[in-house]
Amino acid sequence: MICRVRRRAAFLILGLVYSISALAEERQAAAAPAAAEQPAATAAKAKPAAAEAAKATAAEPAKAGAAESILPPIAGPKKLAPAAALPAPPMVASPKPAIAPPPPRQARPKPRKVAPTPVALSDKAAKPGEHGATTPAPAHTLHWSYEGEGGPHAWAKLAPEYAKCGSGERQSPIDIRDGMKLDLEPITFDYRPSLFKVVDNGHTIQANIGSWNFMRVMGRRFKLAQIHFHRPSEETIDGKQFEMVAHLVHKDGEGRLAVVAVLVDKGTRQPVIQSVLNNVPLEKGEEVAAATTLDANQMLPESRRYFTYMGSLTTPPCTEDVLWIVMKQPVQASVEQLNLFSRMYPMNARPIQASMGRMIKESN
Repeated sequence: MICRVRRRAAFLILGLVYSISALAEERQAAAAPAAAEQPAATAAKAKPAAAEAAKATAAEPAKAGAAESILPPIAGPKKLAPAAALPAPPMVASPKPAIAPPPPRQARPKPRKVAPTPVALSDKAAKPGEHGATTPAPAHTLHWSYEGEGGPHAWAKLAPEYAKCGSGERQSPIDIRDGMKLDLEPITFDYRPSLFKVVDNGHTIQANIGSWNFMRVMGRRFKLAQIHFHRPSEETIDGKQFEMVAHLVHKDGEGRLAVVAVLVDKGTRQPVIQSVLNNVPLEKGEEVAAATTLDANQMLPESRRYFTYMGSLTTPPCTEDVLWIVMKQPVQASVEQLNLFSRMYPMNARPIQASMGRMIKESN
């Protein structure tokens, strides 16, 4: 009976110990989250409380053993010492490594815009010193004429392309004399009535002729391009000058020029001259289309004998290697026609040039 009581008391004591240990563990588990959130001072206060709880747990079995010390000792299972209740270490959040902010982004310098030099769209050159001026405006070029500062004596100095007017060795017009009389081939004129236009170019009155007007001479075929007039005549024959001369300008397929000069004397009315005068424009430089046709055959004399030599244009740029054919027989124009032309151009003839020993041929 006594043994049973002792065993029962022992089991009660063991159960009480286990209950106290479980209670301590529950308190310890409950205190752990709070300790993680509380500062270090709160965790320090929890240590004495845990220690006191452990002492109370140990004291209770001692009291129970003292109460039953009057019972005889019995052999039983060894008592297991309860695990020491250690407070959970406070959980301290590890500091996050400080991340250095990126250096401020430096703005790239924008390329400097350079304003383009303005280009003048006008034909007038910019004045020196003005924005955009590159070269000074060219000096005014004196225009060539038949008298005054721009007269024939100054043509070669007016422009580089006029140099032949002063340095050429086969210039026109010339005084035709001492020609070599030869059996020259006859000139074949194949002229037809054609439409034409009249222009006052500031130096003479000129008729631009349409197609299908040709001349054959020296084995070459030349096309009639235009007819213009000079007063007095530029060419002279044995020193004799005429009232007027008509120049019929031709060009072949290779660009070579041939000019037929028809001398004009006072007399009857000339039909080609009249057709041209009837269509003279009111303004210089204006080209007027005539309503009628022009027959260049009416400008030629009855006799087709001629003089021929190599010369040049009688106006700037005084181009050389021009074939000249001067008809020996003059044609006539009325005084009224001569006066009408004189009102526009009283003198538009280049002076006689040196023949420089050139060969002049004359047909029999």
